[in-house]
Amino acid sequence: MPLAATATDLGARFAEVRAFTESLCDGLATEDFVVQSMEDVSPTKWHLAHTTWFWETFVLTPFADGYQLYDERYPFLFNSYYVQAGERHCRAQRGYLSRPTVEEVFAYRRHVDEAMAEFLDGFAEADRPEVADVIEVGLHHEQQHQELMLTDLKHVFAVNPLRPAFREPVDVPSVDPGPLGWRPFEAGLHEVGFESQDATTSRGRFHFDNERPRHRQFVEAFEIADRLVTCGEYLAFMADGGYDDTPLWLSLGWASRVENEWTEPFYWERDEASPTGYSVFTLSGMKPVDPNEPVSHLSCFEADAFARWAGARLPSEFEWEVAARTVWDGTGDAPGPFADAGRFHPTPAVPVGGDGTPAESPALRQMYGEVWQWTHSQYTPYPGYKPVEGALGEYNGKFMANQFVLRGGSVATSRSHIRPTYRNFFPPDATWQFTGLRLARS
Repeated sequence: MPLAATATDLGARFAEVRAFTESLCDGLATEDFVVQSMEDVSPTKWHLAHTTWFWETFVLTPFADGYQLYDERYPFLFNSYYVQAGERHCRAQRGYLSRPTVEEVFAYRRHVDEAMAEFLDGFAEADRPEVADVIEVGLHHEQQHQELMLTDLKHVFAVNPLRPAFREPVDVPSVDPGPLGWRPFEAGLHEVGFESQDATTSRGRFHFDNERPRHRQFVEAFEIADRLVTCGEYLAFMADGGYDDTPLWLSLGWASRVENEWTEPFYWERDEASPTGYSVFTLSGMKPVDPNEPVSHLSCFEADAFARWAGARLPSEFEWEVAARTVWDGTGDAPGPFADAGRFHPTPAVPVGGDGTPAESPALRQMYGEVWQWTHSQYTPYPGYKPVEGALGEYNGKFMANQFVLRGGSVATSRSHIRPTYRNFFPPDATWQFTGLRLARS
């Protein structure tokens, strides 16, 4: 039996996660909570209610004696895609929900928070490990929605002609990260995926089911870039006609480029006053594109086309994991600028050496935080994968088609949410997330 986390630990972490969610709403006007600017975006009010519905549905209703639903209408409104949990309101029409009001949603959160605090008072993981595991899923589920709140609000504000700022900009100096370096890795058999045998608490052993089973994967010799691709490097791709060079693009990628009329990264706009000729919308409003920053909001198709243009490729998710474990093995705090820092925009890599010249075998920079890194790995199950039973089994497994894996987290990801084995996934044409790339070559 794993060593139990105390009730105080779980209660404190529950309160911390819930408080951080609400802190992301600081400064928002009531009108900001209700906008749905496209189908992939959910209103902030919906995120607040959905994460509350999760606790009510998967913890309080089945495990808390005597708990009654706060409002019997809410499960239909705030279920997302859990078919086994009941019928759901249409995703594309979440922005139609003027009621319940923002005030009523916050009242719903307070009610559930109080019920959870009472439930967690004296809760012993050792006595109810299966419940503790559901609570861990709930904590990480809410952290995922914190990231979605940020990326969805960015889209909501971007389509507003006033271009409002979500937060004041954080002053981070722009520095030249230096030329791209390459870190070599020898061919070999590697263990990949989450290993939980030596974990001692539900938090220590937590992982999503798509990160297991841990298994052996042979990886051929490869090299991986020591930092992310910059906006300046991407500008060179654009200037060289990369968006019009059909052989660089996958067939479906070219069709997406034409259909969506892609000519630059998402959130970029032509701006003659900018030194680079472009400005970019950020959560702090518009700013000139900084050539030293990591390029972000790319689709997998754009990332793949750039990699071909650069004479390289995207790494596999296994190459990425092998490389990333040399930077951080998952114990202690993850390195990198995560959402906790409140920066919400990628910044340049620290130069290598005094003159910016990479070492012969350079240290890997920007492996975690900054932007999610596309891989060329399609999102499929690991050998022997089995989803958990019940509605929570719908969390990951049923999306294992027509998606690609991303690794590493972003400036909108919570630090305590990321792991070297974390497998994010999106369709290859998705652009509204903080998505960028790191090059690899054989």
